[in-house]
Amino acid sequence: MQLETERLIIREFTHEDQDAVHEYAADPVVTTHMIWGPNSEADTRDFIVHMLRLQAQKPREGYELAVELKDSGKLIGGTGLYVLPASQGEIGYCFNRPYWGKGYATEAAGALLRYGFRELGLHRVYATCRPGNIGSATVMRKLGMTYEGHMREHMFHKGKWHDSHLYSILEQEYDALQRQL
Repeated sequence: MQLETERLIIREFTHEDQDAVHEYAADPVVTTHMIWGPNSEADTRDFIVHMLRLQAQKPREGYELAVELKDSGKLIGGTGLYVLPASQGEIGYCFNRPYWGKGYATEAAGALLRYGFRELGLHRVYATCRPGNIGSATVMRKLGMTYEGHMREHMFHKGKWHDSHLYSILEQEYDALQRQL
């Protein structure tokens, strides 16, 4: 699978991506708000192996994709879409720190929204972020997602309970936004 945007190629992960993924997955600042990391080299290797297994699923339940710059081919992060029951999906993204604040997460996640609604026939797509992750919340708002609420201590990781903010967008809302562009 491969998607293209104005500046990005969004494609399947390969074994050759391990070093580029590890560059951001091992960064404690990048992984501050993630439920994983910072990664050891073994963690990143296991991630790549898991991604290759995910690619082989039939029917496919998840799409974790590498994001690379179209002009240079440099892998700068990843984005994912998981297909859930009742025509719903969950998106997420993680980018190497030098590429924060440049619109790449919005561009990549926007391509996955389009794929989810147009190709997979999803009705609703949602995403979550930790309350302190202002950058991620900004991405969700730029995508046209609506803030649905604050989930208190709903997940346990890294030795403690964490809150999340929940955002979503419905197919008809997505369609209306596309007509405005």
